[in-house]
Amino acid sequence: MEVLPIDAIVYNQDKVDINDVIAPPYDVIDKDYQNDLYSRSEYNIVKLILNKEANPYEDAKEKFEDWKEKEVLIKTKKPAIFYIIQKYTNEKGKLIERKGFIARNKIEDFSTKKILPHEYTMGGPKQDRLNLINATGAFYSQIFMVYDDKTKAIEKMVEKYLTQKPFMDVTDDLGVENIVYLIDDKEDIKVIQDTLSDKTLLIADGHHRYETSMNFSRLNPDNEYAKYVMSYFTNAQDENLIIYPTHRIIEKNIDTSKILDAVRKYYDIETVISKDEFLNKIEIENKKQITTGLILKNDDKFYVLKLKEGMQKSIEAPEALQNLDLTVLHELILKKELGFSQDELMAQNGIKYEKKEAVAFNSTKDGASAVFIMAYPKMQDIINISNQGYRMPQKSTYFYPKLLSGIVINQIK
Repeated sequence: MEVLPIDAIVYNQDKVDINDVIAPPYDVIDKDYQNDLYSRSEYNIVKLILNKEANPYEDAKEKFEDWKEKEVLIKTKKPAIFYIIQKYTNEKGKLIERKGFIARNKIEDFSTKKILPHEYTMGGPKQDRLNLINATGAFYSQIFMVYDDKTKAIEKMVEKYLTQKPFMDVTDDLGVENIVYLIDDKEDIKVIQDTLSDKTLLIADGHHRYETSMNFSRLNPDNEYAKYVMSYFTNAQDENLIIYPTHRIIEKNIDTSKILDAVRKYYDIETVISKDEFLNKIEIENKKQITTGLILKNDDKFYVLKLKEGMQKSIEAPEALQNLDLTVLHELILKKELGFSQDELMAQNGIKYEKKEAVAFNSTKDGASAVFIMAYPKMQDIINISNQGYRMPQKSTYFYPKLLSGIVINQIK
């Protein structure tokens, strides 16, 4: 994979407090949060990535040009790669430090197999992002890429930077500290380029943004900058690369006895009354066989669902997908037994995909018929499915923490 440093535009930290101007990716910002970010600073990046004015793309363009003119946004002295350590404490009190870097990589069509997707996308978000790029001529967020390097060559090279003062140190609203080191030494950049030169990349997050960049590149064949996209790269060997599940909330009014009868056809059911035991059993059992959790409306019990032997073989799908817990749930329970169509699942009609565990657990109290609690996805499953040219069901994975918008901007025209 061809990787280049970025002719970067960054916030001028002599003029703004970086904590006031960064934001998460546009697709996790709701209306209330958007208003909150708007009020923090007149220069918050949300006004570029998720503008709320009457003509949002044109207004974003005007602000982008104005901020550069005022030197609120400035160029780095040299093209650079940005190494990031994201530190947070998980729900069990363990310190997690995920490491990666932001650079540009050559855009490749999926047919080349140099970049592999793992999820399906929808059209609406892609058109929105294309409109923003056309108006402002810049990328503000990164594609999240995973590569595999067992030698950890980049991690070893970067060690010398970690004793220096970081280029940026900013903590987001979820308590994740983002420590950023600027790498502009040609020899150090070459270590990164050489390490990734023979690597295949897996898109972990940002499928919409990547497909938008592909589209923009096709529409602008003479633009050399448009042949590359800004990405964040992390090593599959990083033990802190954690993937969270996305749970399925059944909002359609379905009798709970019908749901229990449906799952009994395919799963052995174990009942527990403790939430902690429930979550632990899902993870323990899922290492041996496909296992999912179930919570029902007006029922204070938790159900651990362990797939009966061979049940997945009835699904018309490649073996790699048959052995995925979400494929089993979607095909055998949601579609075959509960009557959801593929269009309903894609549009989240009568069903909601929820990343937050607390929200999922409380959903039946708020009127949902049921919620299926998914086990943590396995990185190797994602790699195997992608390598074989297949994609997982929509909203299968949740890579945490999210990458901040506002650390670096990649102008392409």
